Order: sequence, then structure tokens, then C-alpha cells
Amino acid sequence: MTDSNSYYNSNIVNYTTEVSKLYKQLTSLSIARLLVFLITAVGAYFTFGNWGLFSVIIILVIVLFIVLLSRYTNIKSVYNLKKELITINQDELKIASGDFFEKPDGLTFQEANHNYALDIDLFGRGSFFQFINRTAIEEGSEKLATSLKANVTDDIVLRQDAIKELANKSDWRQQFQANASLIKVETKGATILKFLKAHESILPKNIKILPLVVSVLTIIIIGLAIAKITPPITIGYWLFVGLFVTGRYVKKINGLSANADKMRDTFRQYTSLLKAIETETFTSQLLISKQAQIQLKDKKASQILKELSKAMDALDNRSNLISAIFGNGYFLTDIKHTYTIEQWLENYKDKVEDWFEVVAFFDAYNSLGNYAFNHQEYVYPQIVDKNEDTKVTQLGHPLLKSAKRVDNDFEIKNKQFFIITGANMAGKSTFLRTVSLHIVMANVGLPVCATASVYSPVKLITSMRTSDSLTDDSSYFFSELTRLKYIVDAIKQDNYFIILDEILKGTNSTDKAIGSRKFVEKLVASHATGIIATHDLSLCEIEKHLSEVKNHYFDAQIIDDELYFDYTFKKGICQNMNASFLLKKMEIV
Repeated sequence: MTDSNSYYNSNIVNYTTEVSKLYKQLTSLSIARLLVFLITAVGAYFTFGNWGLFSVIIILVIVLFIVLLSRYTNIKSVYNLKKELITINQDELKIASGDFFEKPDGLTFQEANHNYALDIDLFGRGSFFQFINRTAIEEGSEKLATSLKANVTDDIVLRQDAIKELANKSDWRQQFQANASLIKVETKGATILKFLKAHESILPKNIKILPLVVSVLTIIIIGLAIAKITPPITIGYWLFVGLFVTGRYVKKINGLSANADKMRDTFRQYTSLLKAIETETFTSQLLISKQAQIQLKDKKASQILKELSKAMDALDNRSNLISAIFGNGYFLTDIKHTYTIEQWLENYKDKVEDWFEVVAFFDAYNSLGNYAFNHQEYVYPQIVDKNEDTKVTQLGHPLLKSAKRVDNDFEIKNKQFFIITGANMAGKSTFLRTVSLHIVMANVGLPVCATASVYSPVKLITSMRTSDSLTDDSSYFFSELTRLKYIVDAIKQDNYFIILDEILKGTNSTDKAIGSRKFVEKLVASHATGIIATHDLSLCEIEKHLSEVKNHYFDAQIIDDELYFDYTFKKGICQNMNASFLLKKMEIV
């Protein structure tokens, strides 16, 4: 693969050059349109008395103006796309430097009682979600958040293959993101789906031929009036007949038109993204299966959605007073376009949910593929059978800069439990979150921050950030007990990797020591695998009685009256604590 930063820098240079050329073309076309207008004014002045020549000039000018305008619109579309691509590549370089705090933090997806999301900074400022999120649509963000919270251990290899393939499709991913970002929508996909399912037909099915009949009669009546067979006033009377017919349905059509106006940009956005998915060639099984969801026998999903967008655009012309009066009076345009929309809904509304789901899937997986592309030095875990051992070499936290990060080897056997002791700020909590994130990322299918990983798939459950609740009238200790009860109940139903940080903080030290020991013994007896970090050295005595329990620690050293941490994961029990030293050093005592 190409180095990601080199790729982004190269793109910025290339797209900037293209944008400059396109801007010059747009300027030239704007000048050309102005010249056409001026030449038209001069030509009209000198040929005003010659109606034949005057008409030819006007027709030629209109044709030329339409050609120039069409050319301008097409180039402007490409110009905007290239500008968006420049922004995307500039953002990638900013994020790589650690500047990503302006990105959406995903706090709306946070669940207080989730198995691990709150404990491992999955959402919020500086979170993993904020760091990897490149989704361009709201449904894609939801899909990405759901993937991170899923805690699913099946089909990991399929997800890995999909992410690997998308990581290699950098240009396609950026085009997808840029196209999605350029169309601003006001209506979410979920709102549209709700409308589609609830919509009841406005028009009777047998009304289909009526607009055609009225249109033909309109032409006949106008022809008869021109031929002076019928009086011209007949044309006026016929207008009111058409308006009367349309008026019977106008209230309901107004409601449909208002909804269509809100949904139109969303459909335009999804049409563009569906087309990108349809026209790309995929090889991984998961991506092929998703692509198949939007394939119909006779038409492409993007083409079908485009037809609906056109019908909605046509219905929107009713906002023009002249079109509304004469279009409805003589051609029943409201009824015609409404019927087209309703026929579309009858034929395809059940397919739309699948199409939206596929677009959201690719939007979310583009973020995962982008993350893999940006971290080519990371490794995809080798997936082994469940209930085997997990071994990770040089494991680090992916949000810590590599220059400052201390990586550690980590190996734990199935049904083994680690007790980790250590001084304050020595790295215990960071290590717990690092191991937790390794499990989450491995389950999602992402490469992990390590040089090697042999991973036995397991679900994750944690207890690291319990808090009291005034609204629920629950104390801190009761909240802790509730969380621990939740964990005990969960491991009865399935296999989990349990990560605990300083449990039973809400009670006295003696009670805490006894309770913590009994809880760890219960987890071991339940054949659970996991880690508990604690300051309570007495808990380490369990290792002497239970072979499944192993002691590890992070320590601190005082060198030349300064506190030194090496953040290295070691076997044994920590002997150096630092609370007293820090109190004295900071002149608190």
C-alpha cells in the first residue's frame, strides 16, 4: 500500500491543480454568457424591424445560452467535487497529527448501561469513535456506532476481508464520501421510511388515463379555437374544468408535495451513493452480499430512485403559479405526477429500506477501511477457535502517539484471571482500556495496534466507571453492586472477557478486601477470563490458592527525588506505591 500521508499530500496537490483549471473554465464560460447577452442585445437592436432575422437570432442565442449553461453546470459540479476532495485530504492530515476534536463525538450513541462503551471512551471528546468516524450521512454514523457496540464474535474474518478490500480502495472511498457530503439533507432516512410505510394512496387506480385524456382534449379544443370552429372562450371554460377536477384532490396533493419537498435531496443523495456501489467491483464475500441487496432483475436501484426524484421535481413545479394554473387546468399535471409517485411507492417502497441499509453499511465501513489504510503498520488478529488462548505482541493504545506510547506483550489463557496492582498513574487503567479496545477492534474486524495478535473471539464486559445517581436515588456502592450483579448474570448466559478496575470502592477497606476476594473467587469458579486492577495487595494472595489467578503489576520508581514510570506490564506484585510521596512532593502534607 501507499503511505497514507504521502497519498493525502499528493491528492491535495493534484486536486488543487484541477480546481484551478476548472475555475478558469468557469470564469471563461461566465464571460462567454455575458458576451452572448451583449451580442444578443446589439443584434436585436439592429434587426428589430426584420422579424425573420430577429427570430433566427433569438433562437440561436437561446440554444447557445442553454449549451453554455449546461456546460457551466457540469463543470461546476466537478469543481465542487474536487474542492470537497481537497478538504477530505486536508482533514486526514489534520487528524493524523492529533487534531480531530472538532469531529462529531458520537455522544448521542452513548449508553450508560452498555457492556463497555462508557468505560473505554468509545464515544465523547477524544474518543475512538471521534477518531475513526468519516461517515457522511447520519444513518452511516449510526451504523458505525452500532458496529462498535455490537459485541459480536461471529464472522470476524468476513469483516476483516471487507475492511481490507475497502482499505485498498482509497480513491473510491473518498469519492463516495465527497459525493455524500456535497448534498445537504434535512430529512433522515428513518423519517422517510416511516412516511413510505404509512402513506395511503391519494388517487384511485383508474385515474391513470385521465390526464392523458384531458391533455388530448385540450389540444383539440385549442385547435378548434384556432380554426375558428369553436369560440376562443371555450379554451377558458375548459381551463376551469381541469382546475375543478384537480381541486378535488388538491389538499391531499399539497401534503404529499410538502413531504416530497423535504425528501427530495435525501433521495438525490442516496441515488448518487447507490450508483457508486452498483458500479464498483468487489471481491470480499461481505461486500458482494451487500451489493447484491440493491440489485434487481430489470433495473438498478439508483435508476429507480432517480425516477422518483424526477417525479418529485416535476410535482415541485406546482409552486410556480403559472404552471400550477395552466398545467393543472389543461393537463392535470398534479394528478399525473402524483399518480407517478404513488405507483412508484406501490412498486418499490418495500425495497427502499434495504437500499438505505446498504448505503449506511458502506458509509460506516468506509470509515473502517479508512482507519485500516491510515494504520498500515497495525495487524489483523489471527482468529483462533473460541476458548483458546489470546496472545498479543507489543500491544498499544491506538489513540496514543507512537513516539510516547509504551507497548506491552499480553498473553492470557482461557479461563485465566489476572490481578494487576500498581502505583497511582503507573498505567493500570490505560492498560485495561488498551486490552478492552483490542477486543472491540478485533471483533469489529479492524487491525489492532500491535505487531502480532492471536485472538480467541470473546465478548467484552467491563466495570470501570460506576457512578452514583441522584435522580435514581442510588448510592455509589449500590450502583457498583448493580453493575457487578449484571456481570454475574451475563456470564451465566455466554462467555465474556471481564475487565474490572478497583471494585467495591464504595465501602471500607476491610469490607472491600473481603468482598473483592469473594467476587474474584466466584468469577474464577464460573470459568471466566479477565482482569482486575486494584490497589489492594491482599487480593494478590488468591494466586496462592487458585492456579487460574496470576499476579501482574505496573510500578513506579523514585530516582533523584523524582517519580519515574516505565509503564511496563510485569509479572508479580507491585511493591512501590506513590501516594505518600506525591502528597509530600506537592506540599499537600
